[in-house]
Amino acid sequence: MVLMLAVNFAYMLLFAPQQEPVADLSYSRFKAELARDRVASVRMSGERVTGNFRDAVEIPADEGMAPVAYLRFQTVLPPVDDPELLPLLEKNGVELEAQASEKPTFWASLLISLLPWVLIIGVWVFVLKRMRESNGPGGGLFGQFRRSGAKLYSQQLSRVTFNDVAGLAEAKQELGEIIAYLRDPRHFSRLGGKVPRGILLVGPPGTGKTLLARAVAGEAEVPFFTISASQFIEMFVGVGASRVRDLFENAKKSAPAIIFIDELDAVGRSRGAGLGGGNDEREQTLNQLLSELDGFEPHQEVIVLAATNRPDVLDTALLRPGRFDRQVVVERPDWRDRLEILKVHARKVKLAEDVDLTPLAKGTPGMVGADLEAVMNEAALIAGREQAEAIGNEHLDKAKDRHLLGLERKLYLSDEEKRITAIHEAGHALVAKCLPGSDPIHKVTIIPRGQALGVTLQLPADDRYHYRYGYLTDRLAISLGGRAAEKLIFGEYSTGAQSDLKQVTDLAEKMVCQWGMSERLGPVSLERGVEHPFLGRKLATETTFSEETARLIDKEIEALSRQAERRAENLLEWNRPVLEQLAERLLVEEVLDEGALTEFFAAANLRLDEGGSAEAKGQS
Repeated sequence: MVLMLAVNFAYMLLFAPQQEPVADLSYSRFKAELARDRVASVRMSGERVTGNFRDAVEIPADEGMAPVAYLRFQTVLPPVDDPELLPLLEKNGVELEAQASEKPTFWASLLISLLPWVLIIGVWVFVLKRMRESNGPGGGLFGQFRRSGAKLYSQQLSRVTFNDVAGLAEAKQELGEIIAYLRDPRHFSRLGGKVPRGILLVGPPGTGKTLLARAVAGEAEVPFFTISASQFIEMFVGVGASRVRDLFENAKKSAPAIIFIDELDAVGRSRGAGLGGGNDEREQTLNQLLSELDGFEPHQEVIVLAATNRPDVLDTALLRPGRFDRQVVVERPDWRDRLEILKVHARKVKLAEDVDLTPLAKGTPGMVGADLEAVMNEAALIAGREQAEAIGNEHLDKAKDRHLLGLERKLYLSDEEKRITAIHEAGHALVAKCLPGSDPIHKVTIIPRGQALGVTLQLPADDRYHYRYGYLTDRLAISLGGRAAEKLIFGEYSTGAQSDLKQVTDLAEKMVCQWGMSERLGPVSLERGVEHPFLGRKLATETTFSEETARLIDKEIEALSRQAERRAENLLEWNRPVLEQLAERLLVEEVLDEGALTEFFAAANLRLDEGGSAEAKGQS
């Protein structure tokens, strides 16, 4: 804005037409010039007089300066009338132009002076009136703050149905019963049965809890109110409780209806565990929510549907019978459900005719619906960058690797660093191959991806729900295989095993403290940290066990790690030629997929692990 004003001012100075200078004359000098017949025209506007000379008249500017020639002049009439002026103008033939000057009347001047005060008083009266009205339910100046802001969906507005939700058969069945009850409550209540008032969707992030709720909105033929729990919270005390009341009032007026509250833990965390004390705005909102859940009349068919991925931090009052007493678990899908999810997302993209989604479903263990949607979208982007007509299997494979391994980085590495990375990844791959109970190796690469300089990726043949002791000890040995390979070939360690050591420590700690896999500690569960229910992180050290037990835990974790390290070192020493050959091939090809690894190991003379897992279990 300042620049525009400056440019405009410069333009006016440079290109605007220059006005002629105007001489300021006294009234006596004006009459003298008029008597000399030097005035050509005069214009009178009230007491102001302007005019033009017949020819340029030189008038001294200041004392000591040269006179200036003027063609125009201006003066002011005296406060008393001059009877000689008009005859003098007529005598010299001066053109006279008069302009009327209207002075404001008394009432106009009074109105102008009172107008600001009238405006101020009017605004103040309006504010007081609106504030008085805001004491009523839902209205007034602050009515917008008190309204819940929930969105109302109907079958026409929500196009997502249960056909768009792959898998989750149990969850869809339970929610289908709720929808059927709302459509015909008498069919269920004729035997005295009552539908649950609150249903809590529980599951990890991205598993489809919100999508299920949207599908309910598409299937139900009743009003569906949806809101995020964070929308209840406001900096003004009492606003959250007012929004809860407004939400339930609207739902009761539209009964039968469904209320969906997303991220319930935003207001439903345990009372007394957070910050702010008993008068905290969040706790007041929770108290109002609890009150509304108990406030339904028997004939009011209003069901509250909520979602959270932290049921452990919810207040126990929310989960008691009569409130959110029914929980629907939305777990991670297995490979069969992942296949159905991929088929749903494949409707939105163009796939090649020879695309088979089964390998992708089996090769993405642990992924949820949001991850699979991201993989499919990434495959579409890769195909678009390559100017492909449709998404092929190679595009899906690249998208999966990018999601699992990270984005490739163009990082310059010296030959020595490349060799260290190749030895490290070859150590992981060789130890994994020598342990028959480990997961198959999907890919080994020494191309930097994400934060890693190299990656060895293992994918299970099928989804796992139980992990045996032997499988876990194999995981420890595989994680330390890269570090052991560096020690074997170079005689010293490098910093490349930092993430491996963290994984080993975390896994060994869970085996000892949570899963009871230590013979010396026995079948106990020991928490090594306190998880704060408000912040959701470990803040302090648990003190429910003695210092002697803590030392024993440290010794058991160290024993498991040392044991795994010895297994990895033995396997690599037995197969050192194969290790060096695999590293050399990685240096040449940089990436070895499952087929290339199978071909390489089939031609190699490997010495496999001979009962190391069982022996390690007996020594623990």
